Amino acid sequence: MTATEILARMPYGKDFLFVDEILKFDENGITGTYLFKRDLVFYESHFENNPVTPGVILTETMAQIGLVCFGIYLLKDQEANTKPAFAMTSNSIEFLKPVYPGDKVWVTSEKTYFRFNKLSCKVTMKNSIGEILCKGTIAGMLIRHGNG
Repeated sequence: MTATEILARMPYGKDFLFVDEILKFDENGITGTYLFKRDLVFYESHFENNPVTPGVILTETMAQIGLVCFGIYLLKDQEANTKPAFAMTSNSIEFLKPVYPGDKVWVTSEKTYFRFNKLSCKVTMKNSIGEILCKGTIAGMLIRHGNG
């Protein structure tokens, strides 16, 4: 499976996709990036005249790269040619530095547990100079549609 194939199977529309590229991945982890474009709609109202990326969006970005993209890769043989759905079951994120409009982030996820389609990962978000912006653990499960 390639990075392009992983991204093609993401279950999000363009307005809620917080992954630009997948840089590397294997059975133990994944790394990807996202650029928080200045024109994202939530910047208009989240701290007017001093926009900052909401923590819920940072968590979503970490989950999309570190849980969903990684889960798609791990389930590549089971879920071929489908867009699997994942549900976040838990997260514990520590926010250390703000992320502003125009910032590019690197998200790295390391597998801590994967069994019975439940995935738990240690996830870190860094900026362009390698500073840790937020870190924590995220867990989720694959949700099968239909008979699954």
